[in-house]
Amino acid sequence: MTLHTWLVFAGAVFLLSGTPGPNMLHILSRSVEMGMKRSVAAMAGCLVALVTVLSASAAGLTTLLLAVPGVFDVLRYAGVAYLLFLGIKAWRSPVAPLDPGAVPLSTTLSPGALFRGGFAIAISNPKLILFAAAFLPQFVDPAAPKAPQFAILVATFAVIELGWYGVYAIGGRSLARYLGRPRIRRAFNRLTGVIFLGFGLALLRTKPS
Repeated sequence: MTLHTWLVFAGAVFLLSGTPGPNMLHILSRSVEMGMKRSVAAMAGCLVALVTVLSASAAGLTTLLLAVPGVFDVLRYAGVAYLLFLGIKAWRSPVAPLDPGAVPLSTTLSPGALFRGGFAIAISNPKLILFAAAFLPQFVDPAAPKAPQFAILVATFAVIELGWYGVYAIGGRSLARYLGRPRIRRAFNRLTGVIFLGFGLALLRTKPS
């Protein structure tokens, strides 16, 4: 893999990761609800899921998953169900005035629960599997050892993704300052819910290539 190939990959990943999707929306909403520090556990969950899928692609497991009849559909429908659940939950989320000096309402969620929520969001998205299986191998030189190349690509993806998580988390905390009014908070919750519902319905159209 040449430097030019790596730069092209990094540029493509930078644009793709920055595009709002389920992971970024989840980080944004967690930051609004709980603050940036507590959203770190959700970021870790999303990132671990992403690295897991990309590493599985490097090992050839995604090809196996897509080749076994029914596995892709099961994963797709599970992802749809989870995103629809999040959308309904966000729409129906209770609204209360925000006190900047108060402890966030969602302190009952442990770091483990936040991690699992982030992991479930990322791992249930079959588009990530398709991306990993179809996109990642294009940047690997078949004439050179593959393991080091995949390691560099996965590490690059993880670092760029984590950087965008930070951007969305900071943006979410800044947005929280404007959500002190219940009417604005309700509108934000419902917009978040509609977007999650949209992501869920969009997954129904995802087909293996």
